[in-house]
Amino acid sequence: QVQLVESGGGSVQAGGSLRLSCAASGYTYSRYCMAWFRQAPGKEREGVALLVSDGTTSYADSVKGRFTISRDNAKNTLYLQMNSLKPEDTAMYYCAAGADAGGAWFLFKATCLGRGPGGGRADFVYWGQGTQVTVSS
Repeated sequence: QVQLVESGGGSVQAGGSLRLSCAASGYTYSRYCMAWFRQAPGKEREGVALLVSDGTTSYADSVKGRFTISRDNAKNTLYLQMNSLKPEDTAMYYCAAGADAGGAWFLFKATCLGRGPGGGRADFVYWGQGTQVTVSS
């Protein structure tokens, strides 16, 4: 059974940094598709960053150059390093992961990228409970 558990959220002043972690127990796919989403009060959930198992990443325009998604495969943990935080980054942050149903790599990767920022889909199979990030001005 896959379980995603986020941690690392908190309150920080504008310009500060936080690193979110997502411990992915039971998530043992060699081909993986993992992402971070966020949802602020009164707003729709939005994709923040996505990571494919070949190292391909994608980011929302609003976080490019400030956020970095990465994964420690040995620890089975996904990270989101957030620098130069802004008040508009305040939101609940969620970790998400997709299942691998097999098939050609190019289809797996295209489907994964379609679930990322700007891809228009967010139909990940696995979701964490979220961790709150609050940035004050």
